[in-house]
Amino acid sequence: MSDASTPRRPTATDVARAAGVSRATVGFVLNQTPGKTISRSTSERVRDEAARLGYRPNGAARTLAGGRSRIVLLVLPDWPMEHTLRDYVEEAALVLEDAGYSLVTHTRRSDGRTRPLWESLHPDIVFGFAPFAPDEVASMRDCGIPKIFPDPARGEPFDISLAVSAGPRLQVQHLYDRGCRSLAYATWAPARPPFLAEARHRAAQAHAHSLGLPPLGLRNTDHRDGSADLAVREWRDTGVTGVAAFNDEVAAAAVGAAVRAGIRVPEELAVIGHDDTPLAAMFVPSLSSIHFSTTALGRFFADLALRELDGRPLPRREATENATLVRREST
Repeated sequence: MSDASTPRRPTATDVARAAGVSRATVGFVLNQTPGKTISRSTSERVRDEAARLGYRPNGAARTLAGGRSRIVLLVLPDWPMEHTLRDYVEEAALVLEDAGYSLVTHTRRSDGRTRPLWESLHPDIVFGFAPFAPDEVASMRDCGIPKIFPDPARGEPFDISLAVSAGPRLQVQHLYDRGCRSLAYATWAPARPPFLAEARHRAAQAHAHSLGLPPLGLRNTDHRDGSADLAVREWRDTGVTGVAAFNDEVAAAAVGAAVRAGIRVPEELAVIGHDDTPLAAMFVPSLSSIHFSTTALGRFFADLALRELDGRPLPRREATENATLVRREST
């Protein structure tokens, strides 16, 4: 039995009656249906009455009627939701919102026990940082998802090479400029996210090679299990004088382990992080880092999604390559 005290949700028919227009006109105005000539005064009256009544279109019904949900589903790898990723997602959401889309994120868990969100949301596009597995693509196709990016049928991966390579190049160049000739690369233990850590290591490796330096050994470090302490002792014993870290937390673990081992930073071991998080400035000694505009990358993602959805011009690729070096005490 329904609760008579619960207020009835306003419908499009209520809005049409209050605005003095047809139900179809309400749908055309609120769904921004292209090709319909409706006067500005009528459109404003419909929107005003919808706001006054507190009317919210039913998403499922709107999708069935118009064939579009206006939802962009961003599938995230199982990454820590640190502040740089939050900034990225928030900026992308703002750009998409201005274009009339809602951004929803879904984290792809390694255990695979949760149902994929695209099975219930029916988004206009499912977007990922890395190619989707064949079973995921099959699931999306079965659900009738109109667009997938990267699209395996087109063989067009999401090119994040600029975002990946700019920071590591600056890290290696900075260590080289201050006289370090034996370098190492440090990341999480185990690396999270692995493909991004590996890509950054490769970029650092390539730039070191271009400078005539020996290969950068890759070490997984963690302040909780003693691996950072083992790493700095190994670096000391093998003559490593500069460390490029995957992010500022890894850099902090390396610097902390060095201090505990009596290794002078930066005189004996220079360490540079990545992302320029608040930790980098607060840590003692403060951490040199790479400042990267996550908002620019968020806008790039949103522009790329809008290209897929609405055929808008391609985003400017160079907008993502805006990494800058921030010098602090650790180098």
